[in-house]
Amino acid sequence: MGTTGGGRRAYIGSFTAAGGRGIVTAAVDPESGALTPLHATDEVANPSYLTPAPDGRHLYAVSETSDGAAAAFSLTEHGPRPLGAPVPVRGADPTHLALWAGHLLTANYSSGSVSALPVRADGGLAEPAAVVRHEGGGPHPDRQEGPHAHAVVPDPTGRWLLSVDLGTDSVRICELPTADGELVVRHEVPMRPGSGPRHLAFHPRGGHAYVINELASTVTPCRWDAGTGTLTPLTETAVLPPDASAGEDGKAADNYPSEVVVSQDGRFAWAANRGHDSISVLAIDPSAEGISLVTTVPCGGHWPRDLALHPGGRHLYAANERSGDVTWFAIDTRTGVPERRGSIEVPAASCVVFV
Repeated sequence: MGTTGGGRRAYIGSFTAAGGRGIVTAAVDPESGALTPLHATDEVANPSYLTPAPDGRHLYAVSETSDGAAAAFSLTEHGPRPLGAPVPVRGADPTHLALWAGHLLTANYSSGSVSALPVRADGGLAEPAAVVRHEGGGPHPDRQEGPHAHAVVPDPTGRWLLSVDLGTDSVRICELPTADGELVVRHEVPMRPGSGPRHLAFHPRGGHAYVINELASTVTPCRWDAGTGTLTPLTETAVLPPDASAGEDGKAADNYPSEVVVSQDGRFAWAANRGHDSISVLAIDPSAEGISLVTTVPCGGHWPRDLALHPGGRHLYAANERSGDVTWFAIDTRTGVPERRGSIEVPAASCVVFV
């Protein structure tokens, strides 16, 4: 059975199509942050993103395939055990998921949609009660030909769901689903054209959120009003220093930020950079509205698809997809700078969560 609160187990998602072992379970040393692999389950194809239930007894995974599905697992001492077969989400390539209001929500990248699957009393999943399809596009000729929902994040009050769309350069704000699971979009907030918003993270005080922009290598602080469900973009800050954009040939190097996480005290944020293969350290000012780049440190591998902060707040983990490892860092609480402490081999690693 899973444990609650202490983060004594890590569950690591991966791409089975690229040689991943499915969902890898690892023990976590609470003092050093070290991971020790225990077992793996490959019951689901491409479980690239995971989320645990708050009670620590269940785990949910996307199946990032063209058919698109989500799966529920019961957490046991011997690893995750499937609660039935994966359930189709009626969307293609789900990349992210979240539990909200008695439903599992998935962001379906290729179909540009969000699906709401009711969660049964036993923790299993029912067929989608609703699918909301995004519309629109952006100026990038290859990546924004249509909508690409990339993340679904409940706000801290639990009243709203924010859906981040890379293809339409926008964030949609949904209200609580109705009894039949129908999602109602109340607002669509435009971000800078061509920026490619991918994920977002809330400040611990709840009044601000930070959007990571994959196509622009920037982060956008936003003011959040939970009373009205209003997100207001403020500034935009580069997550790499100016000299990091040039390769040996002097040409701009490709970089695609993947994730942003915020410290528990709200003083720092970290962003993962695929291409530059680094972690950006960002300082958040006391108002939570200003954010500035402090430095970057190597991610410990290649192509960090995910960053995760341990519940204890002292260790940061990078899932390095193309080098096939998860690297952990100790965080200097004064400066926010992570220091590499170790890694384990996890082929095609894509996500880390703690229970």
